[in-house]
Amino acid sequence: MTPKRDENSGPGGGGSLPSSTLDERITGALVGAAVGDALGGPVEGYSPDQILERHGGRVYGIVGPWHGADWRTARPLAPYHKGDGHVTDDTLMTHALVRVYARVRDHLDAYAVADHLVPDLMTDPRWIPELEAEALPLHRVFLAEKWLVARLHYGHVDPREAGVGNIVNCGAAMYMAPVGLVNAANPPAAYAEALDVAGAHQSSYGREAAGVLAAAVAAATAPGATPDSVVTAALSLAKDGTRTAIERACEVAARHGDFESALVPLREAVTPYDTVGADYRAPSLGARRPSRLHSIEELPVALGLLLVSGGDFRHAVLGAVNYGRDCDSIATMAGALAGALGSPVPEEWSKPVAEASRLDLWEPARVLTEVTAEIFARDVRRRRAHEEAFARLGDPRCSD
Repeated sequence: MTPKRDENSGPGGGGSLPSSTLDERITGALVGAAVGDALGGPVEGYSPDQILERHGGRVYGIVGPWHGADWRTARPLAPYHKGDGHVTDDTLMTHALVRVYARVRDHLDAYAVADHLVPDLMTDPRWIPELEAEALPLHRVFLAEKWLVARLHYGHVDPREAGVGNIVNCGAAMYMAPVGLVNAANPPAAYAEALDVAGAHQSSYGREAAGVLAAAVAAATAPGATPDSVVTAALSLAKDGTRTAIERACEVAARHGDFESALVPLREAVTPYDTVGADYRAPSLGARRPSRLHSIEELPVALGLLLVSGGDFRHAVLGAVNYGRDCDSIATMAGALAGALGSPVPEEWSKPVAEASRLDLWEPARVLTEVTAEIFARDVRRRRAHEEAFARLGDPRCSD
Protein backbone atom coordinates (compact mmCIF):
# COMPACT_ATOMS: atom_id res chain seq x y z
CA MET A 1 0.00 0.00 0.00
CA THR A 2 1.12 3.53 -0.73
CA PRO A 3 1.41 5.64 2.43
CA LYS A 4 -1.13 8.44 2.43
CA ARG A 5 0.35 11.90 2.72
CA ASP A 6 -1.28 14.66 4.73
CA GLU A 7 -3.87 16.25 2.45
CA ASN A 8 -2.89 19.68 3.69
CA SER A 9 0.84 19.23 3.17
CA GLY A 10 2.74 20.55 0.17
CA PRO A 11 1.81 23.54 -1.92
CA GLY A 12 -0.68 21.64 -4.03
CA GLY A 13 -2.36 19.75 -1.20
CA GLY A 14 -3.24 16.07 -1.40
CA GLY A 15 -6.73 16.46 -2.84
CA SER A 16 -7.80 16.39 -6.45
CA LEU A 17 -7.10 19.38 -8.65
CA PRO A 18 -9.81 21.35 -10.48
CA SER A 19 -11.63 19.36 -13.15
CA SER A 20 -10.08 19.59 -16.62
CA THR A 21 -11.18 18.41 -20.05
CA LEU A 22 -9.29 15.83 -22.07
CA ASP A 23 -7.64 18.42 -24.30
CA GLU A 24 -6.52 20.37 -21.23
CA ARG A 25 -5.04 17.24 -19.66
CA ILE A 26 -3.21 16.31 -22.86
CA THR A 27 -1.93 19.85 -23.30
CA GLY A 28 -0.83 20.05 -19.68
CA ALA A 29 1.02 16.74 -19.92
CA LEU A 30 2.86 17.42 -23.18
CA VAL A 31 3.67 21.08 -22.56
CA GLY A 32 4.52 20.25 -18.97
CA ALA A 33 6.90 17.50 -20.03
CA ALA A 34 8.71 19.84 -22.44
CA VAL A 35 9.02 22.59 -19.82
CA GLY A 36 10.39 20.14 -17.27
CA ASP A 37 12.86 18.88 -19.84
CA ALA A 38 14.09 22.39 -20.67
CA LEU A 39 14.46 23.42 -17.02
CA GLY A 40 16.36 20.24 -16.13
CA GLY A 41 18.68 20.19 -19.13
CA PRO A 42 21.33 22.68 -17.97
CA VAL A 43 21.90 20.97 -14.61
CA GLU A 44 21.70 17.36 -15.81
CA GLY A 45 24.41 15.11 -14.42
CA TYR A 46 25.21 17.14 -11.32
CA SER A 47 24.37 16.66 -7.65
CA PRO A 48 22.08 18.91 -5.58
CA ASP A 49 25.16 20.33 -3.84
CA GLN A 50 26.91 21.09 -7.12
CA ILE A 51 23.77 22.77 -8.45
CA LEU A 52 23.50 24.82 -5.27
CA GLU A 53 27.12 25.96 -5.55
CA ARG A 54 27.01 26.69 -9.29
CA HIS A 55 23.85 28.81 -9.11
CA GLY A 56 24.32 30.33 -5.68
CA GLY A 57 21.11 28.66 -4.53
CA ARG A 58 18.43 26.40 -5.92
CA VAL A 59 17.26 26.67 -9.51
CA TYR A 60 13.80 28.24 -9.70
CA GLY A 61 13.35 28.72 -13.41
CA ILE A 62 15.13 28.83 -16.76
CA VAL A 63 18.90 29.12 -16.42
CA GLY A 64 21.83 29.29 -18.81
CA PRO A 65 24.36 26.60 -19.72
CA TRP A 66 26.50 25.17 -16.94
CA HIS A 67 29.66 26.44 -18.64
CA GLY A 68 28.19 29.72 -19.80
CA ALA A 69 29.40 31.00 -23.16
CA ASP A 70 31.81 28.04 -23.47
CA TRP A 71 28.97 25.55 -24.05
CA ARG A 72 30.14 24.77 -27.62
CA THR A 73 33.47 23.33 -26.46
CA ALA A 74 33.19 22.59 -22.72
CA ARG A 75 33.15 18.90 -21.91
CA PRO A 76 31.25 16.76 -21.17
CA LEU A 77 28.27 18.54 -22.73
CA ALA A 78 29.74 19.95 -25.97
CA PRO A 79 28.40 20.55 -28.57
CA TYR A 80 24.94 20.78 -27.03
CA HIS A 81 23.46 24.10 -25.89
CA LYS A 82 21.76 22.85 -22.74
CA GLY A 83 20.04 25.74 -21.04
CA ASP A 84 18.42 29.05 -21.93
CA GLY A 85 15.09 27.24 -22.35
CA HIS A 86 16.19 24.62 -24.89
CA VAL A 87 14.41 21.27 -24.80
CA THR A 88 16.50 18.10 -25.11
CA ASP A 89 16.08 14.69 -26.72
CA ASP A 90 13.32 13.79 -24.24
CA THR A 91 11.00 16.26 -25.96
CA LEU A 92 12.26 15.48 -29.45
CA MET A 93 11.40 11.81 -28.94
CA THR A 94 8.04 12.61 -27.33
CA HIS A 95 7.04 14.77 -30.30
CA ALA A 96 8.27 12.07 -32.68
CA LEU A 97 5.99 9.52 -31.00
CA VAL A 98 3.06 11.93 -31.34
CA ARG A 99 3.80 12.12 -35.07
CA VAL A 100 3.64 8.33 -35.24
CA TYR A 101 0.20 8.40 -33.63
CA ALA A 102 -0.82 11.07 -36.15
CA ARG A 103 0.18 8.74 -39.01
CA VAL A 104 -1.20 5.48 -37.66
CA ARG A 105 -4.28 7.01 -35.96
CA ASP A 106 -4.71 3.91 -33.81
CA HIS A 107 -2.98 2.10 -30.99
CA LEU A 108 0.73 1.44 -31.57
CA ASP A 109 2.99 -1.57 -31.23
CA ALA A 110 6.64 -2.35 -31.77
CA TYR A 111 6.09 -2.60 -35.51
CA ALA A 112 4.83 0.98 -35.59
CA VAL A 113 8.16 2.01 -34.10
CA ALA A 114 10.01 0.21 -36.88
CA ASP A 115 7.71 1.40 -39.64
CA HIS A 116 7.28 5.03 -38.59
CA LEU A 117 9.42 6.21 -35.67
CA VAL A 118 12.72 5.00 -37.09
CA PRO A 119 12.19 6.65 -40.52
CA ASP A 120 11.17 9.85 -38.72
CA LEU A 121 14.49 9.89 -36.86
CA MET A 122 16.50 9.06 -39.99
CA THR A 123 14.97 11.01 -42.85
CA ASP A 124 13.20 14.20 -41.71
CA PRO A 125 15.49 17.12 -40.75
CA ARG A 126 14.05 19.24 -37.95
CA TRP A 127 15.10 22.16 -35.82
CA ILE A 128 17.27 20.82 -32.99
CA PRO A 129 17.35 23.45 -30.22
CA GLU A 130 20.52 22.18 -28.57
CA LEU A 131 22.39 22.24 -31.87
CA GLU A 132 20.84 25.55 -32.94
CA ALA A 133 20.50 24.09 -36.42
CA GLU A 134 18.34 21.88 -38.57
CA ALA A 135 19.49 18.28 -38.45
CA LEU A 136 18.18 14.76 -38.42
CA PRO A 137 16.85 13.89 -34.94
CA LEU A 138 19.11 10.84 -35.14
CA HIS A 139 22.12 13.17 -34.86
CA ARG A 140 20.93 14.47 -31.50
CA VAL A 141 19.51 11.47 -29.69
CA PHE A 142 21.61 9.46 -27.26
CA LEU A 143 23.26 6.15 -28.18
CA ALA A 144 20.48 4.20 -26.47
CA GLU A 145 18.04 5.79 -28.93
CA LYS A 146 20.35 5.37 -31.93
CA TRP A 147 20.01 1.70 -31.04
CA LEU A 148 16.53 1.83 -32.61
CA VAL A 149 18.02 2.66 -35.98
CA ALA A 150 20.89 0.21 -35.69
CA ARG A 151 18.68 -2.71 -34.72
CA LEU A 152 15.52 -2.03 -36.68
CA HIS A 153 16.74 -0.38 -39.88
CA TYR A 154 20.17 -1.94 -40.32
CA GLY A 155 19.81 -5.13 -38.28
CA HIS A 156 16.28 -6.08 -39.41
CA VAL A 157 15.60 -7.45 -35.94
CA ASP A 158 12.06 -8.49 -34.99
CA PRO A 159 10.68 -5.21 -33.59
CA ARG A 160 9.21 -7.00 -30.58
CA GLU A 161 12.69 -8.13 -29.54
CA ALA A 162 14.88 -5.28 -30.76
CA GLY A 163 15.27 -3.75 -27.30
CA VAL A 164 17.14 -6.80 -26.02
CA GLY A 165 20.84 -6.00 -25.69
CA ASN A 166 20.46 -2.24 -25.37
CA ILE A 167 21.67 -0.58 -22.19
CA VAL A 168 18.80 -0.57 -19.69
CA ASN A 169 17.93 3.04 -18.91
CA CYS A 170 15.06 5.53 -19.02
CA GLY A 171 15.37 5.98 -22.80
CA ALA A 172 11.94 4.53 -23.57
CA ALA A 173 10.17 5.80 -20.46
CA MET A 174 11.17 9.41 -21.10
CA TYR A 175 8.94 9.71 -24.19
CA MET A 176 6.09 7.35 -23.24
CA ALA A 177 3.62 9.98 -21.95
CA PRO A 178 1.68 10.03 -25.27
CA VAL A 179 0.80 6.35 -24.77
CA GLY A 180 -0.73 7.19 -21.41
CA LEU A 181 -2.68 10.07 -22.92
CA VAL A 182 -4.09 8.01 -25.79
CA ASN A 183 -5.27 5.55 -23.12
CA ALA A 184 -6.56 8.31 -20.84
CA ALA A 185 -8.16 7.03 -17.61
CA ASN A 186 -7.24 3.42 -18.50
CA PRO A 187 -3.91 2.59 -16.82
CA PRO A 188 -3.91 -1.16 -17.65
CA ALA A 189 -4.37 -0.43 -21.35
CA ALA A 190 -1.65 2.23 -21.27
CA TYR A 191 0.71 -0.19 -19.51
CA ALA A 192 0.13 -2.96 -22.05
CA GLU A 193 0.51 -0.68 -25.08
CA ALA A 194 3.65 0.97 -23.73
CA LEU A 195 5.26 -2.41 -23.02
CA ASP A 196 4.63 -3.39 -26.64
CA VAL A 197 5.94 -0.09 -28.03
CA ALA A 198 8.97 -0.07 -25.74
CA GLY A 199 9.91 -3.64 -26.68
CA ALA A 200 11.53 -2.19 -29.80
CA HIS A 201 13.79 -0.01 -27.67
CA GLN A 202 14.34 -1.44 -24.20
CA SER A 203 14.23 -4.62 -22.16
CA SER A 204 14.04 -5.53 -18.48
CA TYR A 205 13.36 -2.68 -16.04
CA GLY A 206 13.82 -0.05 -18.75
CA ARG A 207 10.86 -1.49 -20.64
CA GLU A 208 8.94 -1.93 -17.39
CA ALA A 209 9.44 1.73 -16.52
CA ALA A 210 7.99 2.76 -19.87
CA GLY A 211 4.85 0.76 -19.13
CA VAL A 212 4.48 2.12 -15.62
CA LEU A 213 5.07 5.74 -16.65
CA ALA A 214 2.39 5.44 -19.33
CA ALA A 215 0.01 3.89 -16.79
CA ALA A 216 0.69 6.68 -14.31
CA VAL A 217 -0.02 9.35 -16.94
CA ALA A 218 -3.26 7.59 -17.87
CA ALA A 219 -4.23 7.47 -14.20
CA ALA A 220 -3.46 11.17 -13.81
CA THR A 221 -5.98 12.08 -16.52
CA ALA A 222 -8.89 10.40 -14.71
CA PRO A 223 -11.52 12.72 -13.22
CA GLY A 224 -10.81 13.25 -9.53
CA ALA A 225 -7.27 11.86 -9.81
CA THR A 226 -4.78 12.75 -7.08
CA PRO A 227 -1.07 12.08 -6.63
CA ASP A 228 -2.03 9.20 -4.33
CA SER A 229 -4.34 7.64 -6.91
CA VAL A 230 -1.64 7.96 -9.58
CA VAL A 231 0.90 6.14 -7.40
CA THR A 232 -1.66 3.50 -6.45
CA ALA A 233 -2.36 2.82 -10.13
CA ALA A 234 1.36 2.61 -10.89
CA LEU A 235 1.94 0.14 -8.06
CA SER A 236 -1.01 -2.01 -9.13
CA LEU A 237 0.81 -2.72 -12.40
CA ALA A 238 4.53 -2.38 -11.65
CA LYS A 239 6.62 -5.52 -11.31
CA ASP A 240 9.82 -6.61 -9.58
CA GLY A 241 12.43 -3.99 -8.66
CA THR A 242 10.48 -1.20 -10.32
CA ARG A 243 7.56 -1.76 -7.97
CA THR A 244 9.76 -1.96 -4.90
CA ALA A 245 11.71 1.16 -5.82
CA ILE A 246 8.48 3.12 -6.29
CA GLU A 247 7.20 1.87 -2.95
CA ARG A 248 10.37 2.93 -1.14
CA ALA A 249 10.54 6.33 -2.81
CA CYS A 250 6.90 7.06 -2.09
CA GLU A 251 7.20 5.95 1.53
CA VAL A 252 9.90 8.59 1.90
CA ALA A 253 7.97 11.18 -0.08
CA ALA A 254 4.94 10.84 2.19
CA ARG A 255 7.04 12.27 5.04
CA HIS A 256 7.94 15.48 3.21
CA GLY A 257 6.02 18.57 2.13
CA ASP A 258 8.82 20.40 0.34
CA PHE A 259 11.35 19.25 -2.21
CA GLU A 260 14.37 20.68 -0.39
CA SER A 261 14.05 18.31 2.54
CA ALA A 262 13.18 15.38 0.26
CA LEU A 263 16.12 15.48 -2.18
CA VAL A 264 18.65 13.47 -0.15
CA PRO A 265 16.13 11.00 1.35
CA LEU A 266 14.71 10.25 -2.09
CA ARG A 267 18.16 9.52 -3.46
CA GLU A 268 18.87 7.25 -0.49
CA ALA A 269 15.60 5.42 -1.06
CA VAL A 270 16.29 4.60 -4.71
CA THR A 271 20.04 3.94 -4.39
CA PRO A 272 19.67 0.17 -3.71
CA TYR A 273 17.70 -0.22 -6.95
CA ASP A 274 19.72 2.12 -9.18
CA THR A 275 22.60 0.44 -11.01
CA VAL A 276 24.32 3.63 -12.18
CA GLY A 277 26.03 4.36 -8.87
CA ALA A 278 27.03 7.47 -6.96
CA ASP A 279 28.98 9.09 -9.81
CA TYR A 280 26.38 9.68 -12.51
CA ARG A 281 28.98 10.35 -15.21
CA ALA A 282 31.03 7.26 -14.35
CA PRO A 283 28.53 4.37 -14.06
CA SER A 284 29.47 1.25 -12.16
CA LEU A 285 30.52 -1.92 -13.99
CA GLY A 286 27.11 -3.45 -13.34
CA ALA A 287 25.22 -0.42 -14.58
CA ARG A 288 22.32 -0.64 -16.99
CA ARG A 289 22.26 -4.40 -17.30
CA PRO A 290 19.02 -6.42 -17.24
CA SER A 291 17.81 -7.35 -13.77
CA ARG A 292 14.57 -8.20 -12.00
CA LEU A 293 15.87 -6.58 -8.83
CA HIS A 294 16.63 -3.10 -10.10
CA SER A 295 14.86 -0.03 -11.42
CA ILE A 296 15.70 3.09 -13.34
CA GLU A 297 16.12 5.99 -10.94
CA GLU A 298 14.02 8.54 -12.79
CA LEU A 299 10.51 7.09 -12.48
CA PRO A 300 10.42 6.43 -8.70
CA VAL A 301 11.88 9.87 -8.02
CA ALA A 302 9.37 11.57 -10.33
CA LEU A 303 6.48 9.80 -8.61
CA GLY A 304 7.94 10.63 -5.21
CA LEU A 305 8.19 14.30 -6.10
CA LEU A 306 4.62 14.24 -7.38
CA LEU A 307 3.60 13.19 -3.88
CA VAL A 308 5.88 15.72 -2.17
CA SER A 309 4.39 18.51 -4.27
CA GLY A 310 0.78 17.45 -3.80
CA GLY A 311 0.52 17.47 -7.59
CA ASP A 312 1.57 21.11 -7.94
CA PHE A 313 3.39 21.46 -11.26
CA ARG A 314 5.86 24.13 -10.22
CA HIS A 315 6.92 22.35 -7.04
CA ALA A 316 7.18 18.90 -8.65
CA VAL A 317 9.28 20.12 -11.57
CA LEU A 318 11.59 22.29 -9.47
CA GLY A 319 12.15 19.37 -7.13
CA ALA A 320 13.10 17.20 -10.11
CA VAL A 321 15.42 19.88 -11.51
CA ASN A 322 17.25 20.38 -8.23
CA TYR A 323 17.54 16.64 -7.62
CA GLY A 324 20.22 16.62 -10.31
CA ARG A 325 21.60 13.48 -11.95
CA ASP A 326 19.28 12.65 -14.89
CA CYS A 327 17.08 15.57 -13.93
CA ASP A 328 15.89 16.51 -17.41
CA SER A 329 14.20 13.12 -17.69
CA ILE A 330 12.97 13.20 -14.10
CA ALA A 331 11.49 16.66 -14.69
CA THR A 332 10.02 15.49 -18.00
CA MET A 333 8.17 12.71 -16.18
CA ALA A 334 7.17 14.88 -13.22
CA GLY A 335 5.98 17.61 -15.59
CA ALA A 336 3.91 15.15 -17.63
CA LEU A 337 2.29 13.71 -14.50
CA ALA A 338 1.51 17.05 -12.84
CA GLY A 339 0.28 18.49 -16.13
CA ALA A 340 -1.96 15.47 -16.73
CA LEU A 341 -3.42 15.95 -13.26
CA GLY A 342 -4.49 19.43 -14.32
CA SER A 343 -1.95 21.57 -12.45
CA PRO A 344 -1.31 24.64 -14.65
CA VAL A 345 2.02 24.93 -16.45
CA PRO A 346 3.34 28.46 -15.73
CA GLU A 347 3.31 30.65 -18.85
CA GLU A 348 6.45 32.33 -17.54
CA TRP A 349 8.17 29.05 -18.39
CA SER A 350 6.20 27.58 -21.30
CA LYS A 351 6.32 30.63 -23.56
CA PRO A 352 10.08 31.29 -23.19
CA VAL A 353 10.81 27.57 -23.67
CA ALA A 354 8.75 27.52 -26.87
CA GLU A 355 10.47 30.67 -28.14
CA ALA A 356 13.98 29.56 -27.22
CA SER A 357 13.45 26.08 -28.65
CA ARG A 358 11.70 27.45 -31.74
CA LEU A 359 8.99 24.82 -31.29
CA ASP A 360 5.22 25.03 -31.05
CA LEU A 361 4.74 23.13 -27.81
CA TRP A 362 0.94 23.22 -28.17
CA GLU A 363 0.60 21.75 -31.66
CA PRO A 364 1.53 18.16 -30.64
CA ALA A 365 -1.16 18.36 -27.96
CA ARG A 366 -3.77 19.51 -30.49
CA VAL A 367 -2.83 16.66 -32.80
CA LEU A 368 -2.81 14.02 -30.06
CA THR A 369 -6.18 15.19 -28.69
CA GLU A 370 -7.75 14.72 -32.11
CA VAL A 371 -6.14 11.32 -32.60
CA THR A 372 -7.08 10.19 -29.09
CA ALA A 373 -10.74 10.94 -29.77
CA GLU A 374 -10.58 8.93 -33.00
CA ILE A 375 -8.93 5.98 -31.27
CA PHE A 376 -11.47 6.01 -28.44
CA ALA A 377 -14.37 5.99 -30.91
CA ARG A 378 -12.75 3.07 -32.72
CA ASP A 379 -12.23 1.26 -29.40
CA VAL A 380 -15.92 1.68 -28.57
CA ARG A 381 -16.94 0.16 -31.92
CA ARG A 382 -14.53 -2.73 -31.46
CA ARG A 383 -15.75 -3.36 -27.92
CA ARG A 384 -19.39 -3.32 -28.97
CA ALA A 385 -18.67 -5.71 -31.84
CA HIS A 386 -16.97 -8.05 -29.37
CA GLU A 387 -19.87 -7.80 -26.92
CA GLU A 388 -22.33 -8.64 -29.68
CA ALA A 389 -20.25 -11.59 -30.87
CA PHE A 390 -19.84 -12.88 -27.32
CA ALA A 391 -23.57 -12.56 -26.64
CA ARG A 392 -24.32 -14.67 -29.68
CA LEU A 393 -22.22 -17.44 -28.18
CA GLY A 394 -24.65 -17.63 -25.28
CA ASP A 395 -24.12 -16.84 -21.62
CA PRO A 396 -21.57 -19.41 -20.32
CA ARG A 397 -23.15 -19.17 -16.88
CA CYS A 398 -26.25 -20.85 -18.27
CA SER A 399 -24.45 -23.58 -20.25
CA ASP A 400 -24.99 -26.31 -17.64
